Amino acid sequence: MTVRVAVAGASGYAGGELLRLLLSHPEVEVGALTAGGNAGSTLGEHHPNLLPLADRVLAETSVGELSGHDVVFLALPHGHSGAIAAELTDSVVIDCGADHRLNDPADWHHWYGGEHPGTWPYGVPELPGGREKLREATRVAVPGCFPTVSSLAMAPALAAGLVDPDVVVVAMTGTSGAGRALKPHLLSAEVMGSASVYGVGGAHRHTPEMIQNLSAAADESVAVSFTPVLAPMARGILATCSAPLRDDVDARTAHEAYLDAYADEPFVHVLPEGVWPQTSATLGANTVHLQVTVDAEAGRLVAVGAEDNLTKGTAGGALQCMNLALGLTETTGLPTAGVAP
Repeated sequence: MTVRVAVAGASGYAGGELLRLLLSHPEVEVGALTAGGNAGSTLGEHHPNLLPLADRVLAETSVGELSGHDVVFLALPHGHSGAIAAELTDSVVIDCGADHRLNDPADWHHWYGGEHPGTWPYGVPELPGGREKLREATRVAVPGCFPTVSSLAMAPALAAGLVDPDVVVVAMTGTSGAGRALKPHLLSAEVMGSASVYGVGGAHRHTPEMIQNLSAAADESVAVSFTPVLAPMARGILATCSAPLRDDVDARTAHEAYLDAYADEPFVHVLPEGVWPQTSATLGANTVHLQVTVDAEAGRLVAVGAEDNLTKGTAGGALQCMNLALGLTETTGLPTAGVAP
């Protein structure tokens, strides 16, 4: 089986990571590569690491360029996927942007503005019921990078009734999560040697995704207070998540609940007791590393998750969804070994 794939937004970080992974996928042939303002340049000008595709010229992003492929990945800014996807009727479309993630049109209007483009099957197979919705799907909404790791970190505790539905998430992220556009606060001189918060007080657009995911896992409404922290690194997320304990739960019981929840998951790894996640261990891998404990004095469960925001948090998760949608082995083409040092 040969799957012909197009990537829109190929010059960006998400597009480049998609192509890095697609080049190792034994069933994939890379077709059209498109871009916005970078159309007309070669891929190698933006991603010199992608030598097999370096000479390919980026076309304008259009329905004409993307049509005729088995799968189209849309790595576009929010608000740009809906109109293009509506005309790609003969392809599996996997949207790496935000357009189709939220269930509630009112949430979309509040956080992004404009008309809601619609809701697609949500691309975290490891969440309760997630895998079943993705099998043979023709449309997939890839989650945000923060919701991927934070939802996986807290879903088992909420699903098992170990905690109250009142979650606090503080997550450190590398600068690649903000995309490739030039922004003064992401310059090396501004970031190196410093950490800073942003989107404080419920202002980050990934918050409603976390609420949506965790409320589904808990089968009740869950409140989420989310604070992202910009850290001096290129890629990776370390999310510290906590919630008040509902019952008399100790650390071992919590750890066993997480082991049970993810026992059969190839990409979610619950670490041995006392070993804590680190972003470097997930670099370039389609993995989430998790640990959980109980703060008995504070009466809270604390779960920590690490992922590469560009791999499992975006492109790797998208490729995992493609495999499920096409009936391929879910792990095909996806690395579980990170790059170190």
